[in-house]
Amino acid sequence: MSGGKQVLLAEPRSLCAGVRRAIAIIDLALEQHGAPIYVRKEIVHNHYVVREFQRRGVRFVDSEQDVPEGAICVFSAHGVSPQVRRNADARGLDVIDATCPLVAKVHQEARRFARDGLTLLLVGHAEHEEVEGTFGHAPDQTIIIETVADAEALDLPPDAPVAYLTQTTLSVDETRDIIAVLRRRFPELRGPATDDICYASQNRQDGIRAVVGRCDLVLVVGSANSSNSVRMVEVARRLGGRAELVPDVTHFDPAWLTGVSTVGVSAGASAPEVLVDELLDHLASLGYADVAVHRVATEDVVFSPPARLTGVADAPSPS
Repeated sequence: MSGGKQVLLAEPRSLCAGVRRAIAIIDLALEQHGAPIYVRKEIVHNHYVVREFQRRGVRFVDSEQDVPEGAICVFSAHGVSPQVRRNADARGLDVIDATCPLVAKVHQEARRFARDGLTLLLVGHAEHEEVEGTFGHAPDQTIIIETVADAEALDLPPDAPVAYLTQTTLSVDETRDIIAVLRRRFPELRGPATDDICYASQNRQDGIRAVVGRCDLVLVVGSANSSNSVRMVEVARRLGGRAELVPDVTHFDPAWLTGVSTVGVSAGASAPEVLVDELLDHLASLGYADVAVHRVATEDVVFSPPARLTGVADAPSPS
């Protein structure tokens, strides 16, 4: 660590392709249909994004049942269960689906394993909207696993026909530990063809791993209800670093900088870069104007909005 005050800026950071797509969907829907546009839950888990859309006439609701019959209803990037879609159909809602294609891939896998008659072990946080949506694709065949202890406590025989899937925004390390227990307990365990944890969550966690040892403090920009942002803080702390979640610059505590020479900065996949810029400006005003970028990957993934909004055919979903 250098003796002077410095910021080590991790890259990639901030918005992923799925979040960019979801935000673009709302922008296009407002442009083509005007306000109000209804969104089931938060479009993405970031208070700044939600607040800006509210200012433009977007109405966020807890349930599709709260949307006036026949109105436009956008499903969030986190995905929904088949029951939610049936409810929306029954109300005659004009649905625009902003589900991240990587979440949609997990839904496809859940349906496939269910058709094969397997018990689905879904690794994730039970209260998270993404897990609720995936669970809803095979509720009678799915068990949610949140911890290694849950995996150890499963009351199933070793030869049980089981498969696992994971929430896309989990900690790579913790998920690996849970899956290792499942593989040990169930030798015939099936899983997805490719990892369910999305490339963006993994890249942002890798960025934290790359900078944490070179920093006295790591700041992760992201909202408290953003799973991938919280996981980034946990990764830093698990590696022995000091780390804090910063929803926006108003939540920054100058006392954190006591004795700190080098500050690591990153942002969760649902946090806009404008919030990072505001934090960097504030750090510069406190003497941390020297910014060095540390890149661990290059992201060039693009997910297009639905054809009904662009007039261009949808790209195929990830397989």
